[in-house]
Amino acid sequence: MMFNTVAGSPEDRQSMYSQSPNSVYRTGDKTSPISVILVSSGSRGNKLLFRYPFQRAAECPSSLAAKQRSPYALLTTGDVVEDLDGDSREQSPLTDEQLVEGFSDIILATILATKSEMCGKKFELKIDNVRFVGHPTLLQHPSIVQVSKTDPSPKREMPTMILFSVVFALRANADPSVISCMHNLSRRIAIALQHEERRCQYLTREAKLMLAVQDEITTMTETDGSPRSPFRQILPKCKLARDLKEAYDSLCTTGVVRLHINNWLEVSFCLPHKIHRIGGAYIPPEALERSLKAIRPYHALLLLESEKALLGQLPLDCSPAMVRLIKTCSAVKNLQQLAQDADLALLQIFQIAAHLVYWGKAIIIYPLCENNVYMLSPHANICLYSSLAEQFAQQFAGHDLPSMLAKFSLPVSLAEFRNPLEAPAQEAQLIQMVVWMLQRRLLIQLHTYVCLLVAPSEDEPRLRDEDPLPAARVGGRSLSTPSALSFGSPTSSDDMTLTSPSMDNSSAELLPGGDSPLNKRMTETLLASLSEHERQVILNIPAAQNPEDLRMFARLLHYFRGHHHLEEIMYNENMRRSQLKTLFDKFRSVLVVTNHEDPIISIFQSPME
Repeated sequence: MMFNTVAGSPEDRQSMYSQSPNSVYRTGDKTSPISVILVSSGSRGNKLLFRYPFQRAAECPSSLAAKQRSPYALLTTGDVVEDLDGDSREQSPLTDEQLVEGFSDIILATILATKSEMCGKKFELKIDNVRFVGHPTLLQHPSIVQVSKTDPSPKREMPTMILFSVVFALRANADPSVISCMHNLSRRIAIALQHEERRCQYLTREAKLMLAVQDEITTMTETDGSPRSPFRQILPKCKLARDLKEAYDSLCTTGVVRLHINNWLEVSFCLPHKIHRIGGAYIPPEALERSLKAIRPYHALLLLESEKALLGQLPLDCSPAMVRLIKTCSAVKNLQQLAQDADLALLQIFQIAAHLVYWGKAIIIYPLCENNVYMLSPHANICLYSSLAEQFAQQFAGHDLPSMLAKFSLPVSLAEFRNPLEAPAQEAQLIQMVVWMLQRRLLIQLHTYVCLLVAPSEDEPRLRDEDPLPAARVGGRSLSTPSALSFGSPTSSDDMTLTSPSMDNSSAELLPGGDSPLNKRMTETLLASLSEHERQVILNIPAAQNPEDLRMFARLLHYFRGHHHLEEIMYNENMRRSQLKTLFDKFRSVLVVTNHEDPIISIFQSPME
């Protein structure tokens, strides 16, 4: 499922054939390609069909070679001057454009048009400060249909192209994940071109058109002596060249590429390094993948655009499940509840949610409820006259963004904003404002984590750094297994009770009868992971004298390592918030309560270090 891009204005379409100012990018940008190159190989040799950005006419190697260099001429970027002693002065750093301009068309065609044995595999070549990445593809032409000699159909003409490759030039120190993404895009474009070549010889026609323009420009250059770039003339005449230019410009700006090869096959691609950027830094794809794998049913999906805008970007043949999810999605619904309301399988909800997050259309949050604690993000734009402040004032009349952000200078729960005398519409507006600020990463949510911390005894100078964790509680389910799913609603505060399949097993741990032998044995088993000193300290706590409290503490012991927040414990153990807080208070002498971000969703709220 891909998303459409917004059509440009008539002025934009008139200038689409010219080299855009964005084609020259800052030196050191490791996520943007330097150039896109189309090469082919066949019975007539290796050919460079198209390259973008194309060389400036004034900097063509042929014209530069014809000029006599004056020893008194001013230096230009990248020039090296030797003094009389033979010492070379420091060379100025080359721009990205100059890195590729150092390679002539003939050289690029020779080194990038590979042998047939390398087709269908990843092609990667590093020369100096440039790394070329592509996917050479072999053309397997269908058998030529024999027709009458008077038939001018192009089916009679035997194609001369054997293989082709769409190559992206990157900086040599580009991140390996960027290299992998560029190869993926090259492979997708190659598959589409290969299909269209088999269907109607689309690539052959486009290649002939490109070569014809190159021959024409070469003839004109030899006649009048003024150098011209043939690729500038190719753009308005060749659809494939415009597609490659559009792909390059999109990679350097938004990171979202959507092409229609031959106005028929759609090629969609997303460069996550461009989309997932917070505070000027991009989120590594591997971190994004880990976060998506850690999605749980108690999380929620927050759309970053309005429902109308998202539905307008969907292609005509999109999945009906995608439309249903977008129409049903809400910041106060967890994924389990969303699956019920949309009448979709939970696994399908996970897949669609991960797809929307990957394409930068949504983020993962915890469902909004009155006990959620938020605070101002350290990376938020708090300028009084920023564009965000203007947007906020337009959307929420009578409110200003700086005053609203000031209320979250310290951690505050949404319950503190509730006023029983206010109308329900004002509470709904508060939720809308919080959602608006979460969409723009102005707020971060803090979760409660609990750690077991027992003071060391005199015989033990310090606690063991790594105590063995119990594999799982008796009769419980593994926390990392999303197959055991539960149902419920987290939209209320203290009543966030979620039924869990494991409750049938865990109910045996809370059997009435107080000091029954079964309960004692289970409590001792659960406390077996602790040292003798830790067990003794816990048993000496007054609350431990109550068998019910001690069993509940022992059952939740494996959560007290600082890795599971309060809402996760509530979901997995089907407990109320008040129950857990009461237990934490009873055993506060050995429990340390901390508040910080959930590492699963924090990558969407703050930049990576």
